[in-house]
Amino acid sequence: MKCLKEPLSRLVNRQEGTRGTFFEGRFKSIAILDEEAMLATCAYIDLNPVAAGLVPVPEAGEHTPIKQRVEHVAAQGRVEDVKAAEQGSVAGVARSSGVEEGLWLCPIEDRRGLDSAREGMLAGVTLGNYLLLVDYTGRLFREGKAAISGELSGVFARLGSSAESWQSRLFKLSAGRLLGRFFAVTRQRLRDVAQRLGVRHLANLASCAAP
Repeated sequence: MKCLKEPLSRLVNRQEGTRGTFFEGRFKSIAILDEEAMLATCAYIDLNPVAAGLVPVPEAGEHTPIKQRVEHVAAQGRVEDVKAAEQGSVAGVARSSGVEEGLWLCPIEDRRGLDSAREGMLAGVTLGNYLLLVDYTGRLFREGKAAISGELSGVFARLGSSAESWQSRLFKLSAGRLLGRFFAVTRQRLRDVAQRLGVRHLANLASCAAP
């Protein structure tokens, strides 16, 4: 990210005839170490317009990945297939086959073991599951609470997480309270990185890890 930001800053300064830092201190470069952390980061990005009070629902955000995902599904006429996949049943998951194939964004569901050559974020977590998760989190941001459906409980179970852990993680992200250079859900993942880097204290690596 450092190698990417420096030339961009120089380019903008040349175009604007200015000098100095283009990316201020609040822009951080943090490595994401596991799949749930990646999913949480995606949800955080998709919910930025909701958290800022710019739009009432995530898919209404003009420049968000979730808007592109929803429009792609609608253009294929496969809204009902995505809704069916929210249930987590074998039949529902089968109906989501190919729904993310033609979109340039990384698929939410990793279906390489089923019917796709494309690498996705998480096996067993469909686009329908993700939309359900983002909707739930958006209501948390707007109202401070939200009901957990049976389908959503199943998503948390597949992630090996809980509603409480997810809520804590997303609120930390939205408040800009991520510290360190890495973002992981489990402390074991951080310990692995710490051992590889020769770092003794996990606090120097990241926040948002579970105990």
